[in-house]
Amino acid sequence: MTNRQNIYIENNDPAEAMESFLRELDVRGEAELVGIGEALGRSTYAPHFAKVCDPLYNAAAMDGIATSAQATFSASETAPVTLVLNQDFVYVNTGGQIPDRFDTVVMIEDVIGAGGGTVQIIQPVYPWQHVRFVGESVVAGEMILPSGRKIRPADLGALAAGGYDAVEVFRRPRVGIIPTGAELVQSAALLAPGRLMESNSYVFAALTQEHGGEAVRYPIVRDDFAELLNAVKAAAAENDIVVINAGTSAGTEDHTLAALEELGAVHTHGMAVKPGKPTILAFVGGKPVVGIPGYPVSAYLMFEKFVLPIVARMLGGCVPAPAVVSAVLSRRLVSSAKNEEIVRVAVGNVRGRYVATPLERGASAVMSLVRADGKVVIPRLAEGFEAGQEVCVELMVPRGKIDSTMTVIGSHDQLLDIVAERMNISSAHTGSMGGITAMKRGECHIAPVHLLDEETGEYNVSYIRKHLGGREMALIRGVGRVQGLMVPPGNPLGIGGLADIAGGIRFANRQRGAGTRLLMDYELKKLGIDPARIRGYEKELNTHLAVAVAVKSGNVDTGLGVLAAASAMGLDFVPVANESYDFAAEREFLEDPRAAQFIGILRSAGFREVVLAMGGYTLEGIGDVVYV
Repeated sequence: MTNRQNIYIENNDPAEAMESFLRELDVRGEAELVGIGEALGRSTYAPHFAKVCDPLYNAAAMDGIATSAQATFSASETAPVTLVLNQDFVYVNTGGQIPDRFDTVVMIEDVIGAGGGTVQIIQPVYPWQHVRFVGESVVAGEMILPSGRKIRPADLGALAAGGYDAVEVFRRPRVGIIPTGAELVQSAALLAPGRLMESNSYVFAALTQEHGGEAVRYPIVRDDFAELLNAVKAAAAENDIVVINAGTSAGTEDHTLAALEELGAVHTHGMAVKPGKPTILAFVGGKPVVGIPGYPVSAYLMFEKFVLPIVARMLGGCVPAPAVVSAVLSRRLVSSAKNEEIVRVAVGNVRGRYVATPLERGASAVMSLVRADGKVVIPRLAEGFEAGQEVCVELMVPRGKIDSTMTVIGSHDQLLDIVAERMNISSAHTGSMGGITAMKRGECHIAPVHLLDEETGEYNVSYIRKHLGGREMALIRGVGRVQGLMVPPGNPLGIGGLADIAGGIRFANRQRGAGTRLLMDYELKKLGIDPARIRGYEKELNTHLAVAVAVKSGNVDTGLGVLAAASAMGLDFVPVANESYDFAAEREFLEDPRAAQFIGILRSAGFREVVLAMGGYTLEGIGDVVYV
């Protein structure tokens, strides 16, 4: 069969599509499952840190062409830029590796064929557009799960993506799971540039087991139409339900729709839901077949929405309704009115009211599922919710756990992972000013901050007085940190400080409102350097580890961050400034047992020992309380 592209994907109402599909389904259930599910419901014995990054290479986030952004800068409708195949660009599909000489992806919809192996571009694109950096989904060295954690389905997917091998699940209705994609491998030992860990099938199997079914995971099917046909035929003969993961969209190697049209009847292709729009519902030999997009978050949510109701039907019931709470939304959520959108949130109980903080919304952000306490659904035809609005949260963890958890919103540091080993915390990395704002709105218990007052050179106190002056506040002293430029081993470019990065050196910046970003801007101002001269100043990453990975992978030459992150990635370090990383809290919260536990952890010998071993920290006064 020749390659074909599925240009048009419908926008069906997901609830109506599922209801119609179930009406046509004539099933009588049984069940069982084998897969990664043996660990499901077990408590972790030790913390699990990612062994590898996911992805291991710069990957296309869209179907299109990989090229150099610089080659498109002069493009316009009146003066299009012509690119030559294999010289100026190559075709790539979602998940494909970006050649080292290219730094951007132009969506296939924006590419105009010009014949003779050439294409035309009529508008410029910026560097790293539609490109997934190394470690964008999971960063090697970050904590996936702490010890004592009861493993959930999302956790299994994150463990697999982080380099951990499979566990088994058990069957009731047999659910055959077919992962597809030439870039996938099923063992961490096979990971290499151009290869991604296949993790979604483990999540699917775990969800099946959790809801009473048995999963059968099939070998990865490459992007070959005949191979996919054979795999689906076999799975439909051997199972009650078949799930095909990936290949449901519009790429040249997306064969799922064509295979289902040839083997059976397609009921629905395309849902008005985000993430997960390209989902397919079909029948093969009278068996239900569901095609699910490949991105981890889309995969998880669409399996919940479209596969679990079928499993429940075969068991003679329905999917139990999730526990829900009404919560105040900490940040504005803007959404397209065309689609229902499912947003992962961290949830905390602050002063007797629930607060929901949105996490990363990307379809590939698997750690957003691991960190999530619940989900907020933005209905179709709605344009989102405003900050401070009451929203309904479908809980993904027991309410009792949320009620006993300390909510931490603000600046990120690896020492929060050490705290999470010793007490229940729910954290969202919004930057120091994001933490101050959350504290002002009463949306967190603790706000980690490292904010430099440019006039006095003092950290944190002046910001608390300025933004939270109407409240009785306290500052729990944390650590002294060394901020500096992370550089590859040997510092090949000879970077000696911030004065050296203006010009051609590629830089990874932190997000607006982060204390590191404020420090960066302060130091540039002192040096009289215009940020516009910093190549990559506009590229924003949300954690120190993410910056370290960007340097380690060669995507950038340097980035500002803490010594501990540089050490974790085996990078060299050029010190820039010392700073104070502290924790803002209302005085009233100091009477809460969670505050006493937190301060006790900071002061403990075991905590101090672990932090000092990480390097780049000083602990003078840690755990002391200063009233502001």
